[in-house]
Amino acid sequence: MNHLQKMGGMAALIEAATYLVGIGVLVAVLLPAGYLSEDAGPLQKVAFLIENQTLMHVWHLIIYLVNGIFLVVLVQALYEQLRVGSPVMAQTTVAFGLIWAGLVIASGLLLINDVTVVADIYAKDPDQAATVWLALAAVEVGLGGGIELPGGLWILLVSWAALRGGGLPKALNLLGGVVGAAGVLSAVPVLNEVTAVFGLGSIVWFLWLGIVMLRSNTSMVAAQPDTFLSRHKEAV
Repeated sequence: MNHLQKMGGMAALIEAATYLVGIGVLVAVLLPAGYLSEDAGPLQKVAFLIENQTLMHVWHLIIYLVNGIFLVVLVQALYEQLRVGSPVMAQTTVAFGLIWAGLVIASGLLLINDVTVVADIYAKDPDQAATVWLALAAVEVGLGGGIELPGGLWILLVSWAALRGGGLPKALNLLGGVVGAAGVLSAVPVLNEVTAVFGLGSIVWFLWLGIVMLRSNTSMVAAQPDTFLSRHKEAV
């Protein structure tokens, strides 16, 4: 149990690191190149992708695949930490956490594959490549970043379960409630800009969560099996 908790703490810190890498590339490379500018047309964006295939592959690998894989570890670790105080809610968090991880990994695989597909088409017909890229981008954004509903629900449920059953600091749970709510609200078209609140807030939440899980003493973790056993004895 203690080993899984430490793995969860490391996974949470890696989650935060993937977000920081994502923002770092965004600020240092994509924004200066005008890749996210509304004035940049599809053909210009595809040309940028082709010229920076290696960078984009590595970037997508980190912010999607690495993020999704370690999210699975964190989901399991948090379940073990929350299941005694709030067993039903803890099971619900696992469901939404794994759904989110699956969507993130699927988005990453699509993005990595689609850059190669668009590059092959671009060599023969740049205009067609731009059209294909627009269609693929709509699917990718829908799955993994345009709407943060799955991630928002998971963080919100984890925070709620921890507030009810203990296991995490109250202040961390309140922050998780705000971050999770922002993710859920991003599903409303007019409130889509709250994704920035979700993204930046998630970095702080993952960092804080990782530190808490790594620093938690053994007695805190060991108390959970004891509580379970005592309840079992009372039931008998």
